[in-house]
Amino acid sequence: MKKLLLAAGVLMLSLNTQAAQDPEAVFNRACAACHNGQLPMAPQKGDQAAWEPRLAKGMDTLVTSVTNGLNAMPPRGLCTDCTAEDYQAVIQWMSQ
Repeated sequence: MKKLLLAAGVLMLSLNTQAAQDPEAVFNRACAACHNGQLPMAPQKGDQAAWEPRLAKGMDTLVTSVTNGLNAMPPRGLCTDCTAEDYQAVIQWMSQ
């Protein structure tokens, strides 16, 4: 039930997000270097078990972490032209 609610929340967020950039293109350009398995602490695309506790913190917290940097992730996650909406879209895309 908890996973169903989490999935519903992610879906609702995706309906409200108006990203200017394609999430997959942003991932390939700026995120894949770390989130394709090179850094064990960086959750990989589609690893729902790794993403679930992060998503539970809320999208605003995740976007703030990307914007400011967190642990090994540099500020803005190597996407200097991304907006908050772009980050939301990439996070949603990566977590599915």
